[in-house]
Amino acid sequence: MPANYYELLGVARDASDREIRQAYRKLARQYHPDVNPGDPDAEEKFKQINEAHGVLSDAEKRTKYDRYGDRWMHADELEQAEARARSHGRGTGGFRFYSEGDFGSNSGVNFDLGGLGSDDLFDRLFNNLGSEPSGRRRPPAEYPVEITLSEAAEGAARMVNLPDGRRLEVKIPPGVDTGSRVHIPAGSGGDGDFYLTVSVMAHPRFERKGGDLYSEVEVPVEDLVLGAEVTVPTLTGRVALTIPPGTQNGRRFRMNGQGMPELNKTGNKGSLYTTVKAVLPTDPGPEEQELYRKLKDLQTEEKV
Repeated sequence: MPANYYELLGVARDASDREIRQAYRKLARQYHPDVNPGDPDAEEKFKQINEAHGVLSDAEKRTKYDRYGDRWMHADELEQAEARARSHGRGTGGFRFYSEGDFGSNSGVNFDLGGLGSDDLFDRLFNNLGSEPSGRRRPPAEYPVEITLSEAAEGAARMVNLPDGRRLEVKIPPGVDTGSRVHIPAGSGGDGDFYLTVSVMAHPRFERKGGDLYSEVEVPVEDLVLGAEVTVPTLTGRVALTIPPGTQNGRRFRMNGQGMPELNKTGNKGSLYTTVKAVLPTDPGPEEQELYRKLKDLQTEEKV
């Protein structure tokens, strides 16, 4: 049985977007592969919480999940089947379709069959909602694929199992985002064509907004006061950032060209916005305390 996304993140069903985001970040840091090298259980848990966050952090997906449970990806087909059943307008019989028991009675999808038998309804639900009219080409198939943020920046490859039994290696170009559709021409005449629907996993350090990335870097308070050069993590390594003297806590620095590449446009990249976070001494010794007292007295004198 698929895991309940709310239970995976440890939040209530009425949790706010902020509560969901905070719960995800805490778990992502705990189970990230970099923190648990060689631990397959942690890697699987990390994938599950990314999947849960990807759905619950998206308002439209969350609405579908709340209604249809683990069948939320087929929400459009289920709603079409419901509409077709109701359009017949005959009979008062009904069929109630439940998810795997994760959500209780409110998660059922109630179809007024209007005189249709249950076999007909299931044919519509699970056989592409009935046969295609003669001469009409079926729309290209879609295959969901999940990639990391680094793979979205650099491009990736995946093996896809086709219905005819073939395994096809497909290339995902740099710059894709969640919701991107990658067209794969896999056969002649267009009948073998299909699309990859991309979902990019959230990253524990970087937040993505379009082509730009956002992160934080911790800087000792004395470096903010006196100025310093610190190294900032990016998706491709670490770069130097100059902190001017007197920098205030929370100041944001823009680093051009350190964001995400633009899809299908080689060389175009967004920016990385880094916010400095002051790190205060947690257990200052007597000498440090004395220096801070002198600094306080000096600042008081200057204000008089």
